[in-house]
Amino acid sequence: MNTFISEWLPTLLAMLATGAFAGILAGLLGVGGGIVIVPVLYFVLQGLGVDPAVAIRVATGTSLLVIVPTSLSSVRSHHKRGNVDWALIRRWWPFMVLGVIAGSLVALWANGDLISALFGIIALLAATNMLLRPQAPPLADSLPGLPGQGAMAGSIGFFSVMVGIGGGTLGVPMLTACSYPPHRAVGTAAFFGLLISLPGATAMLLAETPEGAPAGMVGSVSLAGFAAIVPLTVLLVPVGTWLGSKLNAAWLKRVFAIFLCISGGRMLMQVFGV
Repeated sequence: MNTFISEWLPTLLAMLATGAFAGILAGLLGVGGGIVIVPVLYFVLQGLGVDPAVAIRVATGTSLLVIVPTSLSSVRSHHKRGNVDWALIRRWWPFMVLGVIAGSLVALWANGDLISALFGIIALLAATNMLLRPQAPPLADSLPGLPGQGAMAGSIGFFSVMVGIGGGTLGVPMLTACSYPPHRAVGTAAFFGLLISLPGATAMLLAETPEGAPAGMVGSVSLAGFAAIVPLTVLLVPVGTWLGSKLNAAWLKRVFAIFLCISGGRMLMQVFGV
């Protein structure tokens, strides 16, 4: 009993808090996946005394496993509404999977500081996109040719798997910047999340467990975290959706962009010792 209280209970409470926060934000703002889970879990684990370099590995690995079932559910929902572009997926999936494999290998080799810095940069870029791009015109009238699309798909897979995020954070802005319909971009990016998370989570499960990681680890994935985050995320999405219907959506997105700026900025400050 004492072992459970000292080793397992703090970890489970941290994971439950992460799942609750992620679920409410997903419903509130229409965001989800690693862009919410990774920073929250990263800082929560540090509050439990986990080293930042270890915390980022656990956060990204756990996030990738969480994205597998949530992206499956999302793909099913978007497919029913006709918002998944299967023709684009058939063109993109080989390039994306190659990017995911390369990104997984680099992530397993890289130190935690590099992953934290990369996530910090992506979080700041995502925040900037949320604040500025909705009013900005597209950068192109259509998607580029196959080589350009292959580069887009490969880069989405490579960078997303390294920092434990799904396909929406990078995929949706890349597609909409090329005049792609936003609702189709969101639905198609849900399938990107599956292409990213399945091989990425498998690699993290097979990886060596970092020294100083919390209890309940398999490789670089917290199974305790997975078990706590997934159900709470699903249960609390409707609560966030209800809150979102009562509050101003534009202001909520600005608040979330500020959250990303603070999270990304703090990660970069930790990495560079500021």
